[in-house]
Amino acid sequence: MSKVFRPSTRESSILSKIESSKEHARRQAITSVRDCIDPLSNAIAMKLVEDNLVETTSKNVVEEQIKLCLEKLVRSEDFDIDYQIAPFRNLVSQPHIVSLYVTAFVIEKLISNKHVIDVYGSDEDIYFCINKQVAKLLP
Repeated sequence: MSKVFRPSTRESSILSKIESSKEHARRQAITSVRDCIDPLSNAIAMKLVEDNLVETTSKNVVEEQIKLCLEKLVRSEDFDIDYQIAPFRNLVSQPHIVSLYVTAFVIEKLISNKHVIDVYGSDEDIYFCINKQVAKLLP
């Protein structure tokens, strides 16, 4: 028999606290991007090129595109962010919102840039490469 969920129980308050803490962590991560857009975009672009996940004619163009992506992330509303990451939401079990957003950008939009020759590797490879750089600079 399935469990009946009653909103007035202790369970609902615990679930509510968990959800609000997740939302707070998400907002905090997006807000903290503002302080380190330049070093973060540089680190991500460099690592993607070094790991041969992105083949390009100009690393500076890749860095600039990622910088624009991060600036857009900071200005975007929750709906726009959720729409961008929707196809990749189940990529890993507990994704970092910034890493997931940049991964979606690299896979869907960066590949169409005229200076980018190709994007290699699986979606997970790209996510983990980006996430390592994000984890170094963001909490």
